[in-house]
Amino acid sequence: MKQILIKLYIGAGTLALLLTSGCNKVLKETPRSSFTPQYFQTANGVLGGLTALYAHLRYIYGNAYYWNMCQCGTDESTWGQSGGSGSNFQAQDYSVPGVHPTPTLSDAGQLWGNTFPYINTANGVIQYGVSAGVAASYIAEAKFFRAFDYFLLVQTFGGVPLDLGSGRLQFNTSTLRSSVRDSVSIVYTKAIFPDLNEAVSNLPSTRRVTGAVTKQVAQLFLAKAYLTYGWWLENPNSIPSYPVESGSPRKDPDGHDPAWYYQQAYTIAVNAIQNPGVYGLQPTYYDVNVATNDYNNECMLYSDHTQLSSQYNVSSFTYGAGGTPDNWSSWFQTWAYPSITSSTSAGAWSSVYSVQRASEQWGGRPWVRNAPTIEVFTKTFADKTNDSRYDGTFTSVYRCNMKEAALPYTTLYNANNLPVTEGAAVLTFLNDDVPGIDYSNAVYKSSVGAGVLPGRADYVIAPSAINRIVYPGLWKIGPYRTDNNGGLGNPNAGSTRPYTGAKFSELYFIAAEAAVKGATITAGYDALTLINVIRARAGKWKYSNAGRAAYVADNSAAMVAATPATITIGYILAERSREYYGEGYRFYDLVRTQRFGMDNQEGYNYGTYTIGGAAYSNHTPLTNTRTITPQLYLQPIPQGQIDAMQMSDAAKKAYQNPGY
Repeated sequence: MKQILIKLYIGAGTLALLLTSGCNKVLKETPRSSFTPQYFQTANGVLGGLTALYAHLRYIYGNAYYWNMCQCGTDESTWGQSGGSGSNFQAQDYSVPGVHPTPTLSDAGQLWGNTFPYINTANGVIQYGVSAGVAASYIAEAKFFRAFDYFLLVQTFGGVPLDLGSGRLQFNTSTLRSSVRDSVSIVYTKAIFPDLNEAVSNLPSTRRVTGAVTKQVAQLFLAKAYLTYGWWLENPNSIPSYPVESGSPRKDPDGHDPAWYYQQAYTIAVNAIQNPGVYGLQPTYYDVNVATNDYNNECMLYSDHTQLSSQYNVSSFTYGAGGTPDNWSSWFQTWAYPSITSSTSAGAWSSVYSVQRASEQWGGRPWVRNAPTIEVFTKTFADKTNDSRYDGTFTSVYRCNMKEAALPYTTLYNANNLPVTEGAAVLTFLNDDVPGIDYSNAVYKSSVGAGVLPGRADYVIAPSAINRIVYPGLWKIGPYRTDNNGGLGNPNAGSTRPYTGAKFSELYFIAAEAAVKGATITAGYDALTLINVIRARAGKWKYSNAGRAAYVADNSAAMVAATPATITIGYILAERSREYYGEGYRFYDLVRTQRFGMDNQEGYNYGTYTIGGAAYSNHTPLTNTRTITPQLYLQPIPQGQIDAMQMSDAAKKAYQNPGY
């Protein structure tokens, strides 16, 4: 099966021009500044448009600022030490008084600017591509991506325009610089649902090329869209939307009630589970996320990168500046582990950096813009023994890599003046709090405020001592290269791994959530059974990241036994966090279920969290409370879009979401 290699050419233009004058981001072997109707009426034009649609995933998945919008401010992540002082990171966190997202201080603009050009490309393929004589499945791919983009937009901003200047869902070549937002219900019923249903009907179950969308990919997103819209229609907590659609439940233009949509979500998800095509669950959680197994059959949609060619990677192999189309999301929640020091001498302390940055999955480039909350380790991942997902998500042990760094030593001295050699643990984040940790660093200085336990050569940090500057890193989305040649490689470059945006496992969660919301179930596919499929898999181990060694164990029975008999939405959200922590799901999960910023929801807190301060020595947990009003469920329309439109001031004000 052939793999897509794509080259991206970026034209110039403002955000308003991107929205109103056609797509000026084109993927072709020959650079182009724009697409035309005539171009799409050729087979090569259709393929060029589709290639652009796949390539634009790089501007979403792997985009660290979009990742920040999806993570920061949820119960998974908060702002890190390098993301303070009124930054966009503090703004997205909602816990600093007077600092919250604004039209000029919001990472949601990344999504707005990187979807509308490609919606217009999809419009062109759909509108004109039929005359090119291509298979219906090619047009279905474009319909999938148009729905995909609109689904992200409507969840983030509320209602958005279906007319880009030449008519609803029409390819736009006009110079019109005004815009009208359609309602949420119209975006779903006139764009997302029709497009995804046609994609399900016309896409094959086998991939056209490696990574291409299939019937099952469309089913996953259709089921998720039905589920999300069902919640929106029901609106159990009276969360406002915009443009305003009153009523609770809200009125559906197609005449269906929320229960109808929950049933559709359940039925479609179960059908995809039963008829998986080329997809399936990997045997262990480690298998899903280890870089050596990228492109496995659980990954259904991803933004691709390659180590084979910098031209087709569209990013440097040696250095990244921090922007798209790099895959650099892992940088944001990677702490400054290269600051750890050991001693070259067993006598007087003589510092050397014993864990240096490397382009390996456990490491990568540290930016310290985000940090996990303490509750991630004490509540979400409370079971670190039976459940493999903690070990398969985080880097909890940092090891000496002096050989890779070409340091002229064979032995260094660490905590308690004990020796460490190549590959030995230098700093360990403990699974649980234990008594007797000395964080004073009076003699043996880790330089990052880590503690010492008697008899241990590694420095230690307990879960309750995690702060905004030192915390376990995100192993699952870390970089991976095969050209390090025994050295540190190029850790300052973006990752050449694919960034996965959709996984087969999510079908189980979608079906379970719809079942909890009242869908009529099929025998053997009740919420408890569906969740236990995922939990049983989580109990299976084949490798320990913490131990850096093979570790075979099957704790499936214990995992299933620990599942509550009654599955609630709160429990599903907790399981989703264990399964997808740090992958960019969380904002949408909490907004969909109307838990964003809310505490005491079925025993779960989504607005209050604890974490230490922003200095290495700050090991005292501090309680933080997020202030998230209902209007903040929608992100602001970026100011650049507002400013560039030729509309009256009153019309521009009405275009913006309330509260901004």
